Amino acid sequence: MPDKVETAASPQGDGRATRWEDHKAERRSRILEAAMEAINEDGPDVGVQQIANRADVPRSVVYRIFTDRGDLDEQLRGRIIERLMADLAPTLTPEGTVGEAIARAVETYLRWIVEYPRLHQFLGTGSPSRRTTGSRVVTGTKTAIALQLSGLLATVLDAVAGNSDLAESLAFGLVGLVDASVNRWLSNPQSPLGSDDLAEFLEVSIWQVLHGNLTRIGVTIDPSTPVSELQ
Repeated sequence: MPDKVETAASPQGDGRATRWEDHKAERRSRILEAAMEAINEDGPDVGVQQIANRADVPRSVVYRIFTDRGDLDEQLRGRIIERLMADLAPTLTPEGTVGEAIARAVETYLRWIVEYPRLHQFLGTGSPSRRTTGSRVVTGTKTAIALQLSGLLATVLDAVAGNSDLAESLAFGLVGLVDASVNRWLSNPQSPLGSDDLAEFLEVSIWQVLHGNLTRIGVTIDPSTPVSELQ
């Protein structure tokens, strides 16, 4: 009988393919981590060669793993957002009082951007030579956060007012308020506000938006109201 011909579907072929995919995934992760380190230390306009050097791979390997610099940047934004959401996501399930829940979310977010300002800048604007325009990763993340907040507010409004029509507008408005305020603060080194001042501004502003809209529909709460009473 003729020798059996190995195909891609054979166990040995599958094993080689799996090992290659694992190796490729490991290199992709190493390159993305190296890129984050480079941006955090040197600013957003780092070159592919700098990233390759940090990852200890040839520059050509970067372009075998990623289609082009645009693909690298978009996957890098995804990795940065994973890092951010690991800290931020737990605060989107509020605990304690209303005031404590607002403060916890704001302070967690600001603590992250103070620690990683260049990574946050990269998310919003990209680098000077490769501006961020319509990143699906960034837009999708902001939308996902707003939708999660919208669901939370809908639960609260249904419980205390019997009507959740305002939930989505409130959620997207609050996310826009925080995003615009933080981005401007980061881009303006002459701002007279420190991070604590900005946190206080955001906490007061978020509370006032919520309080004003709830009061308008006949709901009275204050910052000391336990979140558990609103669900």
